[in-house]
Amino acid sequence: MNTMLINLKTRTTYFSLRKIYFAMKLIFLLLLVSIHQMHAKPIYSQDNKPTVEKDVLIQQQPLQKAITGKIIDEQGEPIIGVNIVEKGTSNGTVTDVEGNFSLKVSSNAILQISYIGYLAHEIPTDGRNSFSIVLIEDTKALDEIVVIGYGAVKKSDLTGSVSSVKGSDLNAFSVANIAQALTGKTTGVQVLQNTGRPGASISLRIRGTNSIMGGNEPLYVIDGFPGGISRLNTTDIETIEILKDASATAIYGSRGANGVVLITTKQGKIGESKVEYEGSYSIQKLRKKLDMLNAKEYAMFYNEQQINDNNRPYFTEQEINSFAQGTDWQNLVFQIAPIHNHSLTINGGNQKIRYLFGGGRYDQEGIIKNSSYTRNSFRANIDATINNQINVGFYSQFSQNLSVTNGSEFGGSRGNGLLGGALSAPPTVNPYTDDGNYLRLTTVYPFISNTIINPLNFIYENKYESRSTSGVINTYFNYKPIKDLTIKISGGVSKGFLRTNNYQTRKFVDSQGNASYATSDDITLLNENIINYIKTINDDHSISIMGAFTYENSQYTNLGASGSGFFNDVVESYAIGTASTVGVPSTGYSDYTLLSLLGRINYTYKNKYLVTANFRSDGSSRYSEGDKWAYFPSVAFAWRLSNEKFFKNNVICNDLKLRIGYGSSGSTAIGAYQTLVMLSPGKVYIGDLLTYYAPSERYPGKLKWETTDQANLGVDAGFIENRIRFTADYYVKKTRNLLNNVTMPASTGYTYTIQNIGEIQNKGLEFLIDANIYNRENFTWNTSFNFSLNRNKVTKLYKGEDIKGSIYNVGTIQDFINIIREGYPIGIFYGYKENGYHEETGQILYLDSEGKNTLNPTSKDKRFIGDPNPDFIYGFNSELSFNNFLLSIFIQGSQGNDIFNISKNTQNTDYNFGLNVTKDVFESHWKESNSSAENARVKYPKISKYSLANVSDRFVEDGSYIRLKNIELAYNVPTRLFSNIKLFQIYCSAQNVLTITKYSWFDPEVNVYGGSSSINQGIDFNGYPSAKSYSIGVRLTF
Repeated sequence: MNTMLINLKTRTTYFSLRKIYFAMKLIFLLLLVSIHQMHAKPIYSQDNKPTVEKDVLIQQQPLQKAITGKIIDEQGEPIIGVNIVEKGTSNGTVTDVEGNFSLKVSSNAILQISYIGYLAHEIPTDGRNSFSIVLIEDTKALDEIVVIGYGAVKKSDLTGSVSSVKGSDLNAFSVANIAQALTGKTTGVQVLQNTGRPGASISLRIRGTNSIMGGNEPLYVIDGFPGGISRLNTTDIETIEILKDASATAIYGSRGANGVVLITTKQGKIGESKVEYEGSYSIQKLRKKLDMLNAKEYAMFYNEQQINDNNRPYFTEQEINSFAQGTDWQNLVFQIAPIHNHSLTINGGNQKIRYLFGGGRYDQEGIIKNSSYTRNSFRANIDATINNQINVGFYSQFSQNLSVTNGSEFGGSRGNGLLGGALSAPPTVNPYTDDGNYLRLTTVYPFISNTIINPLNFIYENKYESRSTSGVINTYFNYKPIKDLTIKISGGVSKGFLRTNNYQTRKFVDSQGNASYATSDDITLLNENIINYIKTINDDHSISIMGAFTYENSQYTNLGASGSGFFNDVVESYAIGTASTVGVPSTGYSDYTLLSLLGRINYTYKNKYLVTANFRSDGSSRYSEGDKWAYFPSVAFAWRLSNEKFFKNNVICNDLKLRIGYGSSGSTAIGAYQTLVMLSPGKVYIGDLLTYYAPSERYPGKLKWETTDQANLGVDAGFIENRIRFTADYYVKKTRNLLNNVTMPASTGYTYTIQNIGEIQNKGLEFLIDANIYNRENFTWNTSFNFSLNRNKVTKLYKGEDIKGSIYNVGTIQDFINIIREGYPIGIFYGYKENGYHEETGQILYLDSEGKNTLNPTSKDKRFIGDPNPDFIYGFNSELSFNNFLLSIFIQGSQGNDIFNISKNTQNTDYNFGLNVTKDVFESHWKESNSSAENARVKYPKISKYSLANVSDRFVEDGSYIRLKNIELAYNVPTRLFSNIKLFQIYCSAQNVLTITKYSWFDPEVNVYGGSSSINQGIDFNGYPSAKSYSIGVRLTF
């Protein structure tokens, strides 16, 4: 729908923000010039006279000798991939699978040896030709650099709650979305897989749900640029840092309330050019088929239904005996499908310039026929050191994604969707007629549903394509005018284009050809200006000061068209103008600006006492005058007890740090123009077709920012020389000024308004344990375990009134399922509680508000019947290596979350429409021939059209599960067999091959109405099932 703004304050606000931005940038540039002027010093020659610095051309000495060597660890194990570089040059190599290396160097060369997790070395060659080098493991791992907002710190200096995941841990198996690879990898992060469709969106919750109207997804920042992660491959990732508490996220202000995921991609490294390739081939299959009635059982079942409803049986004994297994509709819909995943990178460089170029292709066919997802991507990173003061860099990433579905990802009441049709179709009939056309299922029996559709219609005659092209270009300029002071200016642009085509052919049941076409275009501009000052005084005082201002502008446009009634199927959606009926086209536009001022101070005293203070002020064009700016401070303190004198002699615990922090972060939670009066256009016929503008249904209100205040208490500990590492956090989050729609009286002329209506609280515990259990010659064993518990509660709502979820009209249900109520977790299931069956009719009995049985419950009898939020989530990882073999096992699980299975309602309790059911309905239902004791134990009511189900605890199932997420066996082929190969690893793996769960349907990892919505969670309605897969692959380094 087109919209027009009548409040001219929007453009005034926009230009005001721009004026502030440019004024501040001018001040910044003047400051930059003045600093340079103050600290510019002449370079003096030996005669103490000013002179001009000249470039000196140093002729590289010819390579004079060849050296060889082997690098091992303290246990004598060879280390693969160690970097060996001749100092001052780009001449270098890496060790092979047996730790060996060879290199030609100059006679007086110095070797620089480096490898992640080990102390770096510089070794003079001194005329030697052979070397045996032992690397000392940095067991403390406390000097590891961790990326935080607008900077980086040593891991040992962290005062906030930050989790790190290495890229190698994400790359264990093929996934289309990086978020999916984070499942179970760290604490405080719940990964919600909405459906198993290839390329489907994944939802992340960091420490619970914070908002009702706004999104609950974290902010993703890729190499400093905010944006989506769909364009990245797992092989692109160097590290991921997850900022969880307010002392870490407050620096991102209005975008940090849901947590921040900082992604650092792989960069070019000093050394000779290195080519890395990884490729895998996977086979997927349905994890679990549903056990439906065969043809004979189906006929017997519906004969019983006919008799129970005082009708004559439809099938004769002769017909029943002639039926065998019949048609397995699931086999017609599902398939064994492949995944191809390939990536290639080239990187290298010297002291002056480092580079990396990479590309990848991910190609996945779906386990439902004619569904697929393909991603082609390319990226480039270039970093150059101009001189000791100036460093510049360039980052770009582009991808093209294609998603193909059948237009029916989930849903379908009484068989009118793809999966609904496949499960509901009678097994007694064939899918095709004698002349080869699709069988029209609505005509096969007089008692069958009048909406059921042969699922082959969706697979072969309904195509939905989504093509997206996206890219980001980001450049930066680092300038160090004096020692300890660094100035960084960066600017970038992100561009995205999405096109969706949908065409339903004339062969689809009751279709004359239907087409739709939509495009959207978005562009984001970002400028960041950062000053960092780092100073150490007398080895006792360390101070780091950061100040910055940023400018971000986003624009979005969209266009849509549709038509129905086509002469043939040749042109599909590419000639909508030829349709007999053309829909009204739609367009849209939005513009949003965010201006921010921010700063941070880190102070450390004697490496024992650490303080971090953050402050950010955000100005948003989305809010009305007087409320455009919001302020987000935080402070954190850490005490490293292990550096105290009284702790020095502790032989068991060698590292101990306590952390405490408090701060605020925010969320805009509304779209552009939500605080302004809007006019909505339309057409009316008054003698002629005229255009009109009328006020929209929403009344603009004066709104405050949603703000999340969070307190965090944490401890980091290392035992037995840090071979065992332990991290624990306890947090309390309170989100206030929640935004949501509020209904207005009809007399106002408006339907609703947006108001700040409530508060939500999240509190929880997180534990992480890493252990180097065994580390000896030829054998190592490392494990990690993480555990997260979150308790969510709505503490305040507008007038204490409930907020109801969406209404579902499926099968016998015409009601809402989720509700938000004061004192309860967000999105709880709300309905009736069953209490057996009527002893005479076999119909379902419900408990009323007084605890008595009733056949006809009313709304006042509803109650809390389930909670989609888990009690806790966990993950366990084990990595073993023996000689050249490596075995990794990853187990992940969720405990205590409920699933509302709408599929079960439409499939198993809707007996008047000839739908197929699962076998447990046939085997365990109420019968007049049963004894009272037998009928008290059955699962289902009497098979009759009068046995109607409601939203009740019958459909609430335990969604807990424990899953063998991945198991991989790899072998490092000895590279002495090959001349130019540094690493040659082959592997095989399996994903989702073992799942322990009580959930009755396809898979417990389902959330079909999920996404950023916080209300309609934990629902399964014929969602695209998850698959299990088996993979083989290779990793090569040249």
